[in-house]
Amino acid sequence: MSERKIRTSAAIKQETDAEIELKLRPSRFDQYIGQSKVKDNMRVFIEAAKGRGDTLDHVLLFGQPGLGKTTLSRIIASEMSGDEGQLRITSGPAIERAGDMAAILNDLSEGDFLFIDEIHRLNRVVEEMLYPAMEDFSMDIVIGKGPAAKSIRLDLPRFTLIGATTRIGLLTAPLRDRFGVIHHLEPYNIDDLRTIIKRSAKVLDVGIDTGGAEEVARRARGTPRIANRLLKRVRDFAQVEFDGNITEAVAISALNRLEIDTMGLDSVDIKILQAIIYKFDGGPVGLDTLASSIDEEAGTLEDVSEPYLLQLGFIQRTPRGRVVTRLGYNHLGLDQAENSDKQLSLEV
Repeated sequence: MSERKIRTSAAIKQETDAEIELKLRPSRFDQYIGQSKVKDNMRVFIEAAKGRGDTLDHVLLFGQPGLGKTTLSRIIASEMSGDEGQLRITSGPAIERAGDMAAILNDLSEGDFLFIDEIHRLNRVVEEMLYPAMEDFSMDIVIGKGPAAKSIRLDLPRFTLIGATTRIGLLTAPLRDRFGVIHHLEPYNIDDLRTIIKRSAKVLDVGIDTGGAEEVARRARGTPRIANRLLKRVRDFAQVEFDGNITEAVAISALNRLEIDTMGLDSVDIKILQAIIYKFDGGPVGLDTLASSIDEEAGTLEDVSEPYLLQLGFIQRTPRGRVVTRLGYNHLGLDQAENSDKQLSLEV
């Protein structure tokens, strides 16, 4: 096959994957599974704004990665305006200068939605440009330099800013207080994840029974994004090594091969628990020291692995560092008191 044909085939494959990803995302509230309180409240706010003929107040969504903040922003824009195309998407790190933000704001039309992911990573100068834009729908531009410089205020169309963050504590108070609607997205329960997995399996045209969906849901760490990712990989095993259908036995076999245990812990999570127990006597141990001991980045541990281990109660943060709890020992099939006695005898 020629190089041109190979590239063409790759492009077609990418387009197909992108289309599938869009199909996996719900486009309306009645398709969006879970987060019932958020959905019910947003329906009220949207209907009220429509009834007044007003724009929706600015919305802040926060929660751990993969819970559907971007998807929810698309739905809010679609439900409010009837057109998801009115949603402009960007991220905090992508807006480096005040001029970049000015260009984005100037390009908005009446009733548009601006979604800023990782909004806590906006630099201070860019953030301060948002203050008048959010409050008065205007922005200040400085023309000229030195003594001849002057500030001009430009009017903006009325728009809705939707901010998303995984670390709301890093948002400055002036920015956070300018959002009229603030919602915390909670981790999903197994029932909701099982429903999401069954819907996604239908989109992917793969057979799955209740047991298979339950097993994938149980190991998805309460996160739809992870659930869909695991579903795709289990589908691959089902296609190549089984009859193409995902049963409970197929899901267990595939997920074990992927080193995802029954609670959703992966190999890095297990390495963290084992390192704290065997290398540091159960803790406490500092984050940087722990990361070095297992050859991982400290940021990866803090942002990816640690939140879930804390959520399960397998580790605790103390002023002196991380320690493994009794639940963490039990998950590894260890006895905390017995292991402590062994470590003490070794030291003696």
